Amino acid sequence: MRHRLFSVLSLIAILGIGLHSASTNANTGNAAYPAKVVKTLNVLVTTPESSFDPALASDITTLSVNENLFEPMLRYDYLARPLKLKPNTLRAMPEISADGKTYTLRLQSGIFFSEDIAFGGKRRELQAADYAYAIQRMYDPVLKSPWLFMFEGKLQGDEALRGEAYAKAVSSGKTPVIAGIHVLDRYTLRLRLQAPDPNFLFILATPATGAVAREVIEFYGNQAGNHPVGTGPFRLDEWKRSFHINLIANPDYRRPLFDGEATQDAYSRRIAENLNGKSLPLVQRIRISVVEEQQARVLGFLNREFDSLEQVPAPLSEMVLRDGQLKPELSRQGIQLRLFSPLQTYYVWMNMEDPVLGGYTPDKIALRRAIALSYNHQQDIAMMEKGLAQAAQSPLAPNVIGYDPDFRSPVQFNPVLANALLDKFGYQRGPDQYRRLPNGQPLELTMHTQASTTGRLRDEVWRKNMEMLGIRISFKSDKYSEILRAARLGKVQMTEANWVADFPDGENFFQLLYGPNTGRANYARFNLPEYNRLFEQSRRMADGPERRALYRQMSLYIHAYNPWILRTHPLSADVQQPWLLNFQRHPVDFTNWRYLDIAPDAKQNMK
Repeated sequence: MRHRLFSVLSLIAILGIGLHSASTNANTGNAAYPAKVVKTLNVLVTTPESSFDPALASDITTLSVNENLFEPMLRYDYLARPLKLKPNTLRAMPEISADGKTYTLRLQSGIFFSEDIAFGGKRRELQAADYAYAIQRMYDPVLKSPWLFMFEGKLQGDEALRGEAYAKAVSSGKTPVIAGIHVLDRYTLRLRLQAPDPNFLFILATPATGAVAREVIEFYGNQAGNHPVGTGPFRLDEWKRSFHINLIANPDYRRPLFDGEATQDAYSRRIAENLNGKSLPLVQRIRISVVEEQQARVLGFLNREFDSLEQVPAPLSEMVLRDGQLKPELSRQGIQLRLFSPLQTYYVWMNMEDPVLGGYTPDKIALRRAIALSYNHQQDIAMMEKGLAQAAQSPLAPNVIGYDPDFRSPVQFNPVLANALLDKFGYQRGPDQYRRLPNGQPLELTMHTQASTTGRLRDEVWRKNMEMLGIRISFKSDKYSEILRAARLGKVQMTEANWVADFPDGENFFQLLYGPNTGRANYARFNLPEYNRLFEQSRRMADGPERRALYRQMSLYIHAYNPWILRTHPLSADVQQPWLLNFQRHPVDFTNWRYLDIAPDAKQNMK
């Protein structure tokens, strides 16, 4: 395994397979770098990408790429803790009216999209209308954007953009003008809300709100996600689907100077000293390898093929760690370890519209509750996660705004109670000791899993859990992107998943079970009126005791109906090579690539 991975990646580097454009642009298209020195960042992602369309992308891999291609109006300060937003393409922070409902956003002039044939050979400047268009596209019912929840029902007059109204407007060749989205002039956008939204600034920093040009979308049509064109620090150069993605520094980028704050510790202050006054990005090329197998990730890093490895796979942590510390032999090589708590929750979701698992009647609730009671947090964390996780009690990860450290799930591992529930509600065992549905038909479950070593290990965990209950289960292995696609269509019965915060507030997690988000971010298709009412009430409130009480009640509804089985919040062990500079994980941003640098003597820089 180790030799094979090393050989493939080495051949790619030696032969220049798929890298011709990157080499040409890197050496001649950006005079800021000396000739024959190509600063190349080598990173990996753990799942295949999907569509590079900001309105559609919801998987971590694609979001990671998109936030380097497309630009929202605001960004997070790289080093500031607690988190701090700052202008990105804006001249200053948004002007907010006294009633908290009107946002006036003034763009910088002289920001350009990367060159593309959709622009007919002309340079295309970023305009306020591009952000208006990006927001309006989320309402397109054809797209089924998972990000519509950020605006739907919040913008004044947005009923004119919803469902059939949007489709009719598009067919007539125009998009409705609403009070909630108003382009004042070339560089000024005004957004009006129906009510104050404490999280609206966070929303304006998400990759989904990155500016897109109407000409590009219309030129490429339904293939626009294969031709991303943004104003970000990098542009797509070479892409071999599900294998590798190459980005190069965008020659049309404005190259801002770093001016971040370091408020956390001595390490981040050293990064700030190293970055301050430097123009971004610092590398010319990023090679992104899709590496789904856990062992291949660790071996690739140890073979020095990757500059960093974020979230060392817990089952293989002993290859890197000893007693929770970096192995001495790796320390002697200059490798560094940093522990990080991502805003991330792992869970299993069950399709509430599925004829076997779904529904809100007592017998269906009992079946899902029994499955939840078969899950053993402690065993999973000890055996599968090697201690690099903590049990999830609610959807919210620690450090998410609204997280309650004292809340405890009422659903804990209890196979005796699980079996008693199934007996009580008519799921009787047959002669083969496997259970049947209350109507006498066989009870069989299908779980979608990822086609990888990790996926197969997780299959065995759930096979044993179901054996305890006398439930037959089969596993359908597929690529993550395919599972996601089937889930959006309601064709997945149950699967493991995880969510990483798009913004650091509880709203971003609880919206995953909000009924109107069914078919978008709500893959469980949970639609409980009382939960929906509490969610709508909570998202109009700032963090405080009243909203936390609503979050507690919403968590109890989740445990009562069990559309989810909450698993864990990970502790990420991140390792970096000695030549990688300025590395620090951010709680919300998916990547730190624009800030990273490669030491001058690193061999991969010399071409």
